[in-house]
Amino acid sequence: MTTNVKLTREFIEKLPKTDLHVHLDGSVRVETLIELAQKDKVELPTFDPEELKKIICCDENCESLDDYLEGFHIVNRVLQNKEALKRTAYELAEDCAKENIRYVEVRYSPILHTNKGMKLTQISEAVIDGLKQAEKDFNIKTGVIICGIRNMDPTTSVKLAELAIAYKNKGVIGFDLAGGENNYPAKDHKEAFELALKNNLNITIHAGEAYGPDSIHQALHYCGSHRIGHGTRLVEDGDLLNYANDHRIPLEICLKSNFHTKAVPSIRAHPIDFYVDYGLRVTLNTDNRTISSTTLTDEYMLAIELLGLDYPQIKNIILNGFKSAFIPYKDRVRLINKILAEIDELEEAELKTKVKVKENL
Repeated sequence: MTTNVKLTREFIEKLPKTDLHVHLDGSVRVETLIELAQKDKVELPTFDPEELKKIICCDENCESLDDYLEGFHIVNRVLQNKEALKRTAYELAEDCAKENIRYVEVRYSPILHTNKGMKLTQISEAVIDGLKQAEKDFNIKTGVIICGIRNMDPTTSVKLAELAIAYKNKGVIGFDLAGGENNYPAKDHKEAFELALKNNLNITIHAGEAYGPDSIHQALHYCGSHRIGHGTRLVEDGDLLNYANDHRIPLEICLKSNFHTKAVPSIRAHPIDFYVDYGLRVTLNTDNRTISSTTLTDEYMLAIELLGLDYPQIKNIILNGFKSAFIPYKDRVRLINKILAEIDELEEAELKTKVKVKENL
């Protein structure tokens, strides 16, 4: 494996990547948000882009996950019709493609977009249509993960699981449980996950972010999760950590948002470097591109600059993303082989550039 590649932002951006954990309503362009609000006569706190960013985008002063989630309430005011959902889904895939994300799994909860009478089926089709159009226009593959919400009645999660099952193989590739963890245990939504699993649907669950490793235990052992969203606090339970490692449970790590939600006191305090050294299947993701003012390239640069990850580790994280994608095995293998060939070409080009620079000295 090539180790002497210079880890510049430009090189990281060129590398083919995945984003397995990104929320649609957390990744709407601020300019689009304002345009949609003006078009549909939706009230916003301000229509000035810079001022609106200050209100909905988080910084180091964000105090908790609940505080972090406040911006979503503003964004979701405009995501209440098919045109808005289709456009924002398309634009999210476009933004991902610009930094060479080749595969993205977009998650959202359709129940949050019913305030003006849209049916769950209309909502689902609008998001899928936007992503499918993006696939035609850009070099990217997409999938949809439908989310239940922890603080809602568990019967709502069952309805959303039924929706995900209906659209399985039609754009939907998984089912999730999102929202505040404290006082809203995953096991309360067990019925929804039993239904999803009976229908062979892929499962990922937000866990171990605002609440301790018991949240991860419930996601794995009560709800049958195949991946863990965040898993930041898995490090607190060595036995469970070894279980996750032995069973190759992928962790969907999101560095910047973990700091914003105070899952960690600082980026440097994040356990991702230990997870990588220990051999856990770590993936890097954005979570919310707008709310956290981040890109996937930003997330990789944080891992490099603040946590000391080297190129072999970064390359392994990238491959973990493709290995952990909720797509059929044969499709994964084809995609991974294609990606490996591309990475080899980029490494070779980078080394040739280095040689030329040395020759000119």
